Amino acid sequence: MKKIIASLLLSGLFISTNAQQTVGLFTRTAGSLDGYVLFAPIRSDTTYLIDKCGKKVHQWSSTRNPGLSAYLLPDGSLLRTGAIPNPTFNGQGSAGGLIEKYDWNNNLVWSYTISSTNEIQNHDIYPLPNGNILVAIWENFTSTQALAAGRNPAILGTSLWSAKLEEIQPVGTTSANIVWQWDLWDHLIQDYDSTKSNYGIVTNHPELLNLNYNGTNTATAKDWIHLNAVTYNSALDQVMFSSHNLSEIYIIDHSTTTAQAASHAGGTHGKGGDFLYRWGNPQAYNRGTVADRKLFLQHNPTWIPVGYPDENKIMIFNNGVSRPGGNAASVDIISPPVDSLGDYSIVPAQPFGPATIDWSYMNPVPTSFYTPVMGGAQRLPNGNTIICEATRGNFFEIDSAKNIVWRYVNPVDSTGPISQGTTTSKNEVFRCLFFEPSYSGFTGHTLTPGNPIELNPLPYNCTMITGIDENILNENSSLTISNPFTNNLFIHANADLKNTTVTLLDIAGRIIEKWNSLSINAEENKELTLQSSLADGIYFLNIQNATVYYSTKLVRVSTK
Repeated sequence: MKKIIASLLLSGLFISTNAQQTVGLFTRTAGSLDGYVLFAPIRSDTTYLIDKCGKKVHQWSSTRNPGLSAYLLPDGSLLRTGAIPNPTFNGQGSAGGLIEKYDWNNNLVWSYTISSTNEIQNHDIYPLPNGNILVAIWENFTSTQALAAGRNPAILGTSLWSAKLEEIQPVGTTSANIVWQWDLWDHLIQDYDSTKSNYGIVTNHPELLNLNYNGTNTATAKDWIHLNAVTYNSALDQVMFSSHNLSEIYIIDHSTTTAQAASHAGGTHGKGGDFLYRWGNPQAYNRGTVADRKLFLQHNPTWIPVGYPDENKIMIFNNGVSRPGGNAASVDIISPPVDSLGDYSIVPAQPFGPATIDWSYMNPVPTSFYTPVMGGAQRLPNGNTIICEATRGNFFEIDSAKNIVWRYVNPVDSTGPISQGTTTSKNEVFRCLFFEPSYSGFTGHTLTPGNPIELNPLPYNCTMITGIDENILNENSSLTISNPFTNNLFIHANADLKNTTVTLLDIAGRIIEKWNSLSINAEENKELTLQSSLADGIYFLNIQNATVYYSTKLVRVSTK
């Protein structure tokens, strides 16, 4: 089904000043990118999809609060985590234990529990292109097990929580197969107990984690690693995750078998499950001092997609807890020292680079942008960046000049939607995600803006995206696209389209080709030649200028 959308760029937002504004849409200017934002308030069992005018477009309801992340899948389903009680991990707000999938109509189609005395899903999951799911898991080891591995008893309490990752394949409605697993416990080194097999010189093994580096933990804290994010790079077939308590991010090889992932050999890079790369705190492997530390209890490392400004670099939400100069958050981008084969270079006896950060956003008044826990950032196709200041429920978008062009405050706390004018400190959100109107998950669905989520909203003027008749672009124009297509695209318009951007995306929403500043003349068969060699399958074409927005699904077939 074709979806045709009209978009009016906004030069300003006009809000009544008769009452105090505390939540909802605060700012939207012409520099903000049209689209939709998904978020799951952590004190609510409801996940929301809003447009950039702060209007509710869709929602999904569960019986559990999130634990903690949620994703909108390319088929329009919601994949979310859920928090369930677990005595072993009691009191940990980031413990989840439940993974659920809902269809667009809020029907629960699959659920799976990872929760026992030994382990629990926590913080994050990540949907893989093959339909499987990467899961971040807390793993509980007894003090006896920790001592047997070489943990220093001076920094050991009754137990020690490590981390592992599982790739699960959903089966039926309540089951899953574990198809791949990586366990941090298999990749430790320590220089405390020479009788143990993992005893060695820490500085000589940056590919391993020092079991006795305690980071920011108190002496006998159970929660040692606090793995708080996981993501995947399909081009490299690599997994990246984040340790909050050690202030490091890590990259490992996903091409391994589970047996290889438990070893130090095998896989594309020959290193088994050892770290291919780590960054943020070289003190953790004795290759730096406190002055070399770059991350401060960070969250949400992501690879910037190909075709976006700063493509293939890594963006990190740096919480800035106990940062030199005071608590202040930043969003940082680095260029990892990686070659075309996905191998990372390191100078002997030196830490992994880079030594400097490529790009960083910090508020001009640093302490005014700060969240000690949670948080995230996402680079957008036009170079803007959307940021979630988690504990304040504050979402904002900055342009390439770091100007705030959109701002929204979550109006949902533990009681549900609150009234405009009400002040709350319980509207935290783990992360928010932006989706372009052309995202495949919206195909076949009507996205009609409703009312703002907050109760008693203030009147304001904001026009963004509205669905219109699918056979109309504007009063005098229509488009025909060659479908199916092979190596070229043909676009026919019966009215002039000036200064037009055409974007071809794959089913996961990644940009394949992009043509800027095109002119498509009336009654012309405009031919666009593809530079990429594409596999057969489903793609999406997005055509946009200042007055029209057109999105359609295409099928690529091989030349006969």
